[in-house]
Amino acid sequence: MAKHEQPTEEEIIYVSKSELKREAQELHELGCEIAGLGKKQREKLPLTDELKEAMAVADKIRAKTDAYRRHMNYISKTLRTTANIDDIQAAMDLLLNKNNQADVLLNKIEHIRDDVIAKGDSKINELLLEYPELERQKMRQMARQASKELKAEKPGKAYRELFQYLKEVIMP
Repeated sequence: MAKHEQPTEEEIIYVSKSELKREAQELHELGCEIAGLGKKQREKLPLTDELKEAMAVADKIRAKTDAYRRHMNYISKTLRTTANIDDIQAAMDLLLNKNNQADVLLNKIEHIRDDVIAKGDSKINELLLEYPELERQKMRQMARQASKELKAEKPGKAYRELFQYLKEVIMP
């Protein structure tokens, strides 16, 4: 562009100071989330060597709150200079989604338990077709006992045991 030409509006991109602060805060929160993960989970993230070293230091200084806060600022600064933030965020979302999938599966198991208690043998037979490792007699006893507990309006031991038994078999 020559000296006398004025830049067009398309060429000028205004970034407000508050937008820069928001982006910096988001990166700081991302850094804190990454530091809060376990070492095994962090290995699954596409972190640079510098970030991996910073996370190792963060693990060591966790007890010292002021030092940890300053180190988190360093990590967020390092994230700002990292080009693969989108890849890191995508990997974080994938890791965190596994927890959501586990919650959905636990809700499904609770629903199955309630059906077993309500429907009895018919639901147990359906489950045995889907999960042959379940024991029919054990399921029937727990369902019968849990049903008695519910009728007495005191869900207790058998109700929880049935859930745990189903969870052991159904969850991978």
